[in-house]
Amino acid sequence: MTLEQLRIFVEVAERQHLTQAAAGLYLTPSAVSSAIRALEDRYGVPLFNRVGRRIETTEAGRAFLIEAKSTLASAHAAEIMLSEMGSLKRGSLRLQASQTIASYWLPPLLVGFQKRYPAIAIDLTVGNTHSVTEAILAGDADLGFVEGLVEDDALTIKEVGRDRLVIVTAPGHRWADGKAVKARDLLSCRWVMREPGSGTRSAFSGVLKTHRVDAAALDIVLTLPSNEALVSAIANSDLATVVSELVAEPLIAAGHLMRVNFDLPPRAFYLLHHRQRYRTKASLAMEAGIF
Repeated sequence: MTLEQLRIFVEVAERQHLTQAAAGLYLTPSAVSSAIRALEDRYGVPLFNRVGRRIETTEAGRAFLIEAKSTLASAHAAEIMLSEMGSLKRGSLRLQASQTIASYWLPPLLVGFQKRYPAIAIDLTVGNTHSVTEAILAGDADLGFVEGLVEDDALTIKEVGRDRLVIVTAPGHRWADGKAVKARDLLSCRWVMREPGSGTRSAFSGVLKTHRVDAAALDIVLTLPSNEALVSAIANSDLATVVSELVAEPLIAAGHLMRVNFDLPPRAFYLLHHRQRYRTKASLAMEAGIF
């Protein structure tokens, strides 16, 4: 049974006239007659009585008309849905982003995207670089945004932005005097750090490696799951932490944190998507809005 057969049946049943139905469908009467006969023969159920030159629906035909019209309505709704999704009048966008990006860099872009495409529902999950990468590989997100460089042949990886990491302490810390801190001095402090797998921790470890300092030798007394927890933990303490400048700058300006005089290079933000999975119109529109 095809949708075309259903359309023909409904037209004939509602008009109770084969020739008029054929004209309304822009088909020949023989084509319409053949479609009706094919339905009746396939299922062994007469749908019309032929009374002289007239036709009328049988009891089975009247019952089938209700189901046929319902099926055609569902098919039409499905067609509209696909059309609207293709034109970005409907749809969804599944995003995953590491914390700094999700909290500080991405929100203005999402606001702009929502203004352009108000009917697209955005679902944002916050994680770290490792969890975001795994989500893209597993097909659990359309786009991912991470702070750490990812290497995987299954992924397309594009740089979309930059920020800088900074080491910060409480105002009373011994490193808060503005004097330059040497790389080897970093081993003499107690630290609060993000969890392994976070872009911040990975990037900081990479910087230490360039200074020939083993990140594993840092005295990490607390491992916390968010940037906000890091800066809260070091208040009024002898602890230090490393966070994005986007996180620290307002607190530094307010005098709640002090920037340590140790230069850290810029780091990149990356967009990820799977090379082989279908790219939705919404994900392509989001990417186009960034570049």
